[in-house]
Amino acid sequence: MVELPDVQAAEPSVTVGLNQVGVADVQKLVELDRPDDRPIVLTADFEAVVDLPSWRKGADMSRNMEVVDETIESALVGDADRVEEITTEAAERLLDKHEYTSQATVSMRAEYMDRERTPATDRETQFGYDVISSATAEDDQTRTEIGVEVTGMTVCPCSQGMSAARARETLGELGVEPQVIDRFLETVPQPGHSQRGHATLTVELSGEPEIDFRTLASIARDAMSARIYNYAKRPDEDHMTLKAHENARFVEDVVRAMAEGILEAYPELPDDAVVTMKQTNDESIHQHDAYAERVVNVKTLREELN
Repeated sequence: MVELPDVQAAEPSVTVGLNQVGVADVQKLVELDRPDDRPIVLTADFEAVVDLPSWRKGADMSRNMEVVDETIESALVGDADRVEEITTEAAERLLDKHEYTSQATVSMRAEYMDRERTPATDRETQFGYDVISSATAEDDQTRTEIGVEVTGMTVCPCSQGMSAARARETLGELGVEPQVIDRFLETVPQPGHSQRGHATLTVELSGEPEIDFRTLASIARDAMSARIYNYAKRPDEDHMTLKAHENARFVEDVVRAMAEGILEAYPELPDDAVVTMKQTNDESIHQHDAYAERVVNVKTLREELN
């Protein structure tokens, strides 16, 4: 058999190193084991990359695919119960397979469908959100990230405040007593323009975090003015609308609520864990979106909240 030349190991004509070389949009079926329930099945998109030194022409792409395939098949046999197990193992295998690289990263994104019940009519429905995980392996450590992206509803406190001021003035002109106006406005939330909100919440730390992405999803959903539901009858719609207006929040408020929620849910997170919190609102009365973000280590976050 003719020995084929390894062109990728040759020196490039332009000796410039590259930060990331690999494969993207690799679709795989992932099954997560749950001892007391049916398995979680995800259709996931993977990306596997390594850094490339300046003296090497190309990376061994087939090794990236081989690692992703082997890791997922191994997880299915070994009953993996967390997505971060898969990305962590794959990144460490990727680093071992490429002797010329110093860093390997494997990322995953998948849509997860969960079951829940509607808030007023108590009917079964489903809710979908994205699960995201990545792991970066180096010689001395592996950093792993697990997180979610969810949608919800927010109401603008500023426009609600203007509506309340108008209502107070109108009721006063109609002869309603001030104390009655106060009680009415405390009881009946005034209108404000609403938005579809998109929250991202991730936690990154060394090793494999003992964090349930479903808990992260609950924190992010509850950080907004109200949860939204895939299926809703009129009483459910009324419930969502009232709750959202009782809990009007800016994008800034949502990010801060996520910060508070993550430490309440996971008080034992190590100081060097990094939490990323983002909120984007699709503005209903503007042509732009509203956005807020905080990336912070847990030590700093604890100090600020305390």
